[in-house]
Amino acid sequence: MLETSGRLLRLLSLLQMRREWSGAELADRLGVTPRTIRRDVDKLRELGYPVDATRGVAGGYRLGAGAELPPLLLDDEEAVAVAIALRTATGGAVEGIGESSVRALAKLEQVLPRHLRRRVGALQTFTAALPIATDAAVDHELLSLIASAARDRERLRFSYRRHDGASGRRLVEPVRLVHAERRWYLVAWDVDRDDWRLFRVDRIDGRPMVDRRFEPRDPPAEDVAAYVQRQVASARGRVEARVLLRLPLEEAVARVPYLSASLTAVDAESCLLSTHSEWYGGLAVHVASIGCEFEVLEPPAFVAEVERLAGAFGRAAGAARGDGG
Repeated sequence: MLETSGRLLRLLSLLQMRREWSGAELADRLGVTPRTIRRDVDKLRELGYPVDATRGVAGGYRLGAGAELPPLLLDDEEAVAVAIALRTATGGAVEGIGESSVRALAKLEQVLPRHLRRRVGALQTFTAALPIATDAAVDHELLSLIASAARDRERLRFSYRRHDGASGRRLVEPVRLVHAERRWYLVAWDVDRDDWRLFRVDRIDGRPMVDRRFEPRDPPAEDVAAYVQRQVASARGRVEARVLLRLPLEEAVARVPYLSASLTAVDAESCLLSTHSEWYGGLAVHVASIGCEFEVLEPPAFVAEVERLAGAFGRAAGAARGDGG
Protein backbone atom coordinates (compact mmCIF):
# COMPACT_ATOMS: atom_id res chain seq x y z
CA MET A 1 0.00 0.00 0.00
CA LEU A 2 2.81 2.41 0.90
CA GLU A 3 4.60 1.51 -2.33
CA THR A 4 1.45 2.21 -4.33
CA SER A 5 0.88 5.58 -2.59
CA GLY A 6 4.44 6.62 -3.22
CA ARG A 7 4.15 5.66 -6.88
CA LEU A 8 0.93 7.67 -7.21
CA LEU A 9 2.74 10.73 -5.84
CA ARG A 10 5.61 10.24 -8.29
CA LEU A 11 3.12 9.78 -11.15
CA LEU A 12 1.29 12.96 -10.14
CA SER A 13 4.58 14.85 -10.00
CA LEU A 14 5.46 13.71 -13.52
CA LEU A 15 2.06 14.74 -14.87
CA GLN A 16 2.49 18.20 -13.33
CA MET A 17 5.97 18.51 -14.79
CA ARG A 18 5.13 18.20 -18.48
CA ARG A 19 2.08 18.82 -20.65
CA GLU A 20 1.78 15.26 -22.02
CA TRP A 21 3.33 11.83 -21.46
CA SER A 22 2.92 8.59 -23.33
CA GLY A 23 2.01 5.51 -21.32
CA ALA A 24 5.34 3.92 -22.23
CA GLU A 25 7.30 6.95 -21.00
CA LEU A 26 5.51 6.97 -17.66
CA ALA A 27 5.95 3.22 -17.27
CA ASP A 28 9.67 3.54 -18.00
CA ARG A 29 10.14 6.42 -15.54
CA LEU A 30 8.32 4.58 -12.74
CA GLY A 31 9.64 1.11 -13.51
CA VAL A 32 6.22 -0.49 -13.96
CA THR A 33 4.09 -1.85 -16.80
CA PRO A 34 1.73 0.28 -18.95
CA ARG A 35 -1.14 -1.67 -17.38
CA THR A 36 -0.06 -0.48 -13.91
CA ILE A 37 0.04 3.08 -15.23
CA ARG A 38 -3.56 2.72 -16.42
CA ARG A 39 -4.65 1.48 -12.99
CA ASP A 40 -2.78 4.30 -11.24
CA VAL A 41 -4.36 6.88 -13.53
CA ASP A 42 -7.78 5.51 -12.60
CA LYS A 43 -6.89 5.91 -8.91
CA LEU A 44 -5.84 9.51 -9.46
CA ARG A 45 -9.18 10.15 -11.16
CA GLU A 46 -10.99 8.65 -8.15
CA LEU A 47 -9.08 11.13 -5.97
CA GLY A 48 -10.37 13.99 -8.10
CA TYR A 49 -7.44 14.61 -10.44
CA PRO A 50 -8.67 15.25 -14.03
CA VAL A 51 -6.27 13.06 -15.99
CA ASP A 52 -7.12 13.06 -19.70
CA ALA A 53 -6.10 10.18 -21.95
CA THR A 54 -5.99 9.79 -25.72
CA ARG A 55 -5.57 6.53 -27.63
CA GLY A 56 -3.47 5.72 -30.68
CA VAL A 57 0.15 6.19 -31.71
CA ALA A 58 0.17 9.87 -30.73
CA GLY A 59 -1.90 9.22 -27.59
CA GLY A 60 -0.88 9.81 -24.03
CA TYR A 61 -1.82 11.24 -20.65
CA ARG A 62 -2.12 14.82 -19.51
CA LEU A 63 -3.33 16.54 -16.36
CA GLY A 64 -6.35 18.64 -17.25
CA ALA A 65 -8.03 21.55 -15.50
CA GLY A 66 -10.61 20.58 -12.91
CA ALA A 67 -13.24 22.39 -10.90
CA GLU A 68 -10.84 22.85 -7.98
CA LEU A 69 -7.09 23.37 -7.71
CA PRO A 70 -5.45 20.04 -6.85
CA PRO A 71 -2.44 19.78 -4.52
CA LEU A 72 0.79 20.63 -6.34
CA LEU A 73 4.01 18.72 -5.95
CA LEU A 74 7.10 20.94 -6.08
CA ASP A 75 10.78 20.05 -6.06
CA ASP A 76 13.19 21.97 -3.80
CA GLU A 77 14.07 24.71 -6.29
CA GLU A 78 10.45 25.21 -7.32
CA ALA A 79 9.33 25.48 -3.70
CA VAL A 80 11.99 28.11 -2.92
CA ALA A 81 11.11 30.06 -6.08
CA VAL A 82 7.40 30.12 -5.16
CA ALA A 83 8.16 31.20 -1.58
CA ILE A 84 10.38 34.04 -2.80
CA ALA A 85 7.73 35.16 -5.30
CA LEU A 86 5.06 35.16 -2.58
CA ARG A 87 7.25 37.23 -0.26
CA THR A 88 7.84 39.72 -3.07
CA ALA A 89 4.12 39.88 -3.85
CA THR A 90 3.29 41.02 -0.31
CA GLY A 91 4.76 44.42 -1.13
CA GLY A 92 4.40 44.55 -4.89
CA ALA A 93 2.73 46.89 -7.35
CA VAL A 94 -0.58 45.01 -7.36
CA GLU A 95 -3.15 45.81 -4.67
CA GLY A 96 -5.36 43.16 -3.14
CA ILE A 97 -2.98 40.20 -3.32
CA GLY A 98 -0.82 40.95 -0.29
CA GLU A 99 -3.09 39.18 2.22
CA SER A 100 -3.64 36.22 -0.10
CA SER A 101 0.12 35.98 -0.64
CA VAL A 102 0.72 35.90 3.11
CA ARG A 103 -1.83 33.09 3.57
CA ALA A 104 -0.34 31.07 0.70
CA LEU A 105 3.17 31.63 2.03
CA ALA A 106 2.14 30.47 5.52
CA LYS A 107 0.75 27.23 4.05
CA LEU A 108 3.89 26.65 2.03
CA GLU A 109 6.35 27.38 4.85
CA GLN A 110 4.43 25.05 7.16
CA VAL A 111 5.36 22.07 5.00
CA LEU A 112 8.78 23.19 3.77
CA PRO A 113 11.65 21.00 4.96
CA ARG A 114 13.89 22.69 7.52
CA HIS A 115 16.79 23.27 5.11
CA LEU A 116 14.47 25.00 2.62
CA ARG A 117 12.90 27.17 5.34
CA ARG A 118 16.41 28.30 6.28
CA ARG A 119 17.14 29.32 2.67
CA VAL A 120 13.91 31.30 2.36
CA GLY A 121 14.35 32.83 5.81
CA ALA A 122 17.90 33.94 5.00
CA LEU A 123 16.66 35.74 1.93
CA GLN A 124 14.01 37.58 3.95
CA THR A 125 16.45 38.53 6.73
CA PHE A 126 19.29 39.80 4.57
CA THR A 127 17.41 41.65 1.82
CA ALA A 128 15.38 44.85 1.81
CA ALA A 129 13.13 46.54 -0.71
CA LEU A 130 11.97 50.10 -1.16
CA PRO A 131 8.21 50.46 -0.73
CA ILE A 132 6.00 50.90 -3.78
CA ALA A 133 4.46 54.33 -4.16
CA THR A 134 0.79 53.93 -3.23
CA ASP A 135 -0.34 55.97 -6.24
CA ALA A 136 1.37 53.49 -8.57
CA ALA A 137 -0.23 50.33 -7.16
CA VAL A 138 -3.14 48.82 -9.10
CA ASP A 139 -5.95 46.51 -8.08
CA HIS A 140 -5.59 42.90 -9.15
CA GLU A 141 -9.26 42.74 -10.18
CA LEU A 142 -8.71 45.68 -12.52
CA LEU A 143 -5.77 43.89 -14.14
CA SER A 144 -7.83 40.72 -14.51
CA LEU A 145 -10.72 42.64 -16.09
CA ILE A 146 -8.42 44.31 -18.63
CA ALA A 147 -6.63 41.07 -19.46
CA SER A 148 -9.94 39.25 -19.93
CA ALA A 149 -11.22 42.00 -22.23
CA ALA A 150 -8.05 41.76 -24.33
CA ARG A 151 -8.42 37.99 -24.50
CA ASP A 152 -12.11 38.15 -25.46
CA ARG A 153 -11.62 41.14 -27.82
CA GLU A 154 -14.05 43.36 -25.93
CA ARG A 155 -13.87 47.14 -25.88
CA LEU A 156 -13.53 48.97 -22.58
CA ARG A 157 -14.94 52.34 -21.48
CA PHE A 158 -13.28 54.11 -18.58
CA SER A 159 -12.39 57.47 -17.07
CA TYR A 160 -8.69 58.29 -17.39
CA ARG A 161 -6.53 60.89 -15.63
CA ARG A 162 -3.77 62.37 -17.77
CA HIS A 163 -0.38 63.40 -16.37
CA ASP A 164 -1.63 66.99 -15.97
CA GLY A 165 -4.57 65.84 -13.84
CA ALA A 166 -7.28 66.37 -16.46
CA SER A 167 -9.81 63.53 -16.78
CA GLY A 168 -11.75 62.26 -19.76
CA ARG A 169 -13.71 59.26 -20.98
CA ARG A 170 -11.98 56.74 -23.23
CA LEU A 171 -13.27 53.94 -25.43
CA VAL A 172 -10.46 51.53 -26.27
CA GLU A 173 -9.70 48.13 -27.76
CA PRO A 174 -7.21 46.55 -25.30
CA VAL A 175 -4.32 44.56 -26.74
CA ARG A 176 -1.67 43.99 -24.08
CA LEU A 177 -0.69 44.75 -20.48
CA VAL A 178 2.99 45.52 -19.90
CA HIS A 179 4.66 45.66 -16.47
CA ALA A 180 7.80 47.81 -16.36
CA GLU A 181 9.65 49.51 -13.51
CA ARG A 182 6.84 48.81 -11.01
CA ARG A 183 4.13 50.30 -13.19
CA TRP A 184 1.45 48.68 -15.34
CA TYR A 185 0.73 49.99 -18.84
CA LEU A 186 -2.17 49.19 -21.17
CA VAL A 187 -1.51 49.21 -24.91
CA ALA A 188 -4.84 49.82 -26.69
CA TRP A 189 -6.42 51.26 -29.80
CA ASP A 190 -8.21 54.50 -28.89
CA VAL A 191 -11.46 54.39 -30.88
CA ASP A 192 -12.23 58.12 -30.67
CA ARG A 193 -8.69 59.21 -31.55
CA ASP A 194 -8.29 56.52 -34.23
CA ASP A 195 -4.77 55.70 -33.07
CA TRP A 196 -2.75 53.60 -30.67
CA ARG A 197 -2.41 54.92 -27.13
CA LEU A 198 -0.56 53.95 -23.98
CA PHE A 199 -2.40 54.17 -20.64
CA ARG A 200 -1.01 53.90 -17.14
CA VAL A 201 -3.36 51.50 -15.38
CA ASP A 202 -3.06 53.31 -12.03
CA ARG A 203 -4.63 56.38 -13.72
CA ILE A 204 -7.80 54.52 -14.69
CA ASP A 205 -10.55 55.72 -12.33
CA GLY A 206 -13.19 53.29 -11.19
CA ARG A 207 -14.14 50.04 -12.87
CA PRO A 208 -14.09 50.00 -16.68
CA MET A 209 -17.29 49.06 -18.47
CA VAL A 210 -17.11 46.23 -20.98
CA ASP A 211 -18.46 47.24 -24.40
CA ARG A 212 -19.12 45.32 -27.62
CA ARG A 213 -16.57 43.03 -29.25
CA PHE A 214 -14.05 44.28 -31.80
CA GLU A 215 -12.16 42.84 -34.73
CA PRO A 216 -8.47 42.39 -33.88
CA ARG A 217 -5.90 44.56 -35.63
CA ASP A 218 -2.12 44.30 -35.87
CA PRO A 219 -0.43 45.67 -32.71
CA PRO A 220 1.58 48.91 -32.97
CA ALA A 221 4.83 46.93 -32.97
CA GLU A 222 5.95 43.32 -33.13
CA ASP A 223 7.67 43.79 -29.77
CA VAL A 224 4.98 45.43 -27.62
CA ALA A 225 7.28 45.76 -24.60
CA ALA A 226 9.83 47.69 -26.69
CA TYR A 227 6.99 49.89 -27.97
CA VAL A 228 6.05 50.77 -24.40
CA GLN A 229 9.67 51.55 -23.64
CA ARG A 230 9.90 53.98 -26.55
CA GLN A 231 6.60 55.65 -25.73
CA VAL A 232 7.44 56.16 -22.05
CA ALA A 233 10.93 57.46 -22.83
CA SER A 234 9.51 59.90 -25.38
CA ALA A 235 6.85 61.16 -22.97
CA ARG A 236 9.40 61.82 -20.26
CA GLY A 237 11.40 64.42 -22.18
CA ARG A 238 11.19 67.20 -24.76
CA VAL A 239 14.71 66.80 -26.19
CA GLU A 240 16.13 63.74 -27.92
CA ALA A 241 19.68 62.55 -28.55
CA ARG A 242 21.65 59.66 -30.02
CA VAL A 243 24.90 58.51 -28.45
CA LEU A 244 27.35 55.75 -29.37
CA LEU A 245 28.38 53.89 -26.20
CA ARG A 246 31.70 52.04 -26.22
CA LEU A 247 30.09 49.24 -24.25
CA PRO A 248 28.69 45.82 -25.20
CA LEU A 249 24.91 45.78 -25.36
CA GLU A 250 24.48 43.35 -22.46
CA GLU A 251 26.55 45.57 -20.16
CA ALA A 252 24.71 48.71 -21.27
CA VAL A 253 21.35 47.07 -20.54
CA ALA A 254 22.51 46.49 -16.96
CA ARG A 255 23.52 50.14 -16.50
CA VAL A 256 20.80 52.09 -18.32
CA PRO A 257 17.28 52.24 -16.80
CA TYR A 258 14.91 50.26 -19.04
CA LEU A 259 12.33 52.99 -19.58
CA SER A 260 14.77 55.89 -19.99
CA ALA A 261 16.19 54.91 -23.37
CA SER A 262 16.40 52.34 -26.14
CA LEU A 263 19.59 50.42 -26.87
CA THR A 264 20.66 48.79 -30.14
CA ALA A 265 23.79 46.73 -30.70
CA VAL A 266 26.28 48.16 -33.22
CA ASP A 267 28.97 45.50 -32.83
CA ALA A 268 30.37 43.29 -30.10
CA GLU A 269 31.94 46.22 -28.26
CA SER A 270 29.49 49.09 -28.72
CA CYS A 271 25.80 50.01 -28.90
CA LEU A 272 23.58 52.92 -29.88
CA LEU A 273 21.70 54.81 -27.16
CA SER A 274 18.56 56.76 -28.15
CA THR A 275 17.14 58.73 -25.26
CA HIS A 276 15.00 61.69 -24.17
CA SER A 277 15.21 64.24 -21.41
CA GLU A 278 13.77 67.52 -20.19
CA TRP A 279 17.02 69.36 -21.00
CA TYR A 280 20.39 68.65 -22.62
CA GLY A 281 22.41 69.47 -19.51
CA GLY A 282 20.76 66.75 -17.46
CA LEU A 283 20.99 64.35 -20.38
CA ALA A 284 24.75 64.97 -20.69
CA VAL A 285 25.30 64.18 -17.02
CA HIS A 286 23.14 61.07 -17.33
CA VAL A 287 25.15 59.74 -20.28
CA ALA A 288 28.47 60.49 -18.60
CA SER A 289 27.36 58.67 -15.47
CA ILE A 290 26.89 55.41 -17.42
CA GLY A 291 30.61 54.96 -16.93
CA CYS A 292 32.05 54.23 -20.37
CA GLU A 293 33.61 56.00 -23.32
CA PHE A 294 31.00 57.49 -25.61
CA GLU A 295 30.54 59.57 -28.76
CA VAL A 296 27.72 62.08 -29.11
CA LEU A 297 26.13 61.70 -32.56
CA GLU A 298 23.21 64.11 -32.65
CA PRO A 299 21.67 66.64 -32.47
CA PRO A 300 24.22 69.48 -32.81
CA ALA A 301 22.67 71.29 -29.81
CA PHE A 302 23.48 68.31 -27.59
CA VAL A 303 27.03 68.13 -28.95
CA ALA A 304 27.49 71.83 -28.08
CA GLU A 305 26.10 71.30 -24.57
CA VAL A 306 28.46 68.38 -23.93
CA GLU A 307 31.42 70.51 -25.05
CA ARG A 308 30.33 73.39 -22.82
CA LEU A 309 29.91 71.16 -19.79
CA ALA A 310 33.23 69.40 -20.44
CA GLY A 311 34.98 72.77 -20.31
CA ALA A 312 33.07 73.83 -17.19
CA PHE A 313 33.84 70.59 -15.38
CA GLY A 314 37.49 70.73 -16.42
CA ARG A 315 37.88 74.28 -15.06
CA ALA A 316 36.08 73.34 -11.84
CA ALA A 317 38.36 70.35 -11.30
CA GLY A 318 41.42 72.44 -12.08
CA ALA A 319 40.38 75.06 -9.55
CA ALA A 320 39.91 72.39 -6.90
CA ARG A 321 43.44 71.12 -7.59
CA GLY A 322 44.83 74.64 -7.56
CA ASP A 323 45.97 74.46 -11.19
CA GLY A 324 46.95 77.77 -12.72
CA GLY A 325 44.72 80.16 -11.39
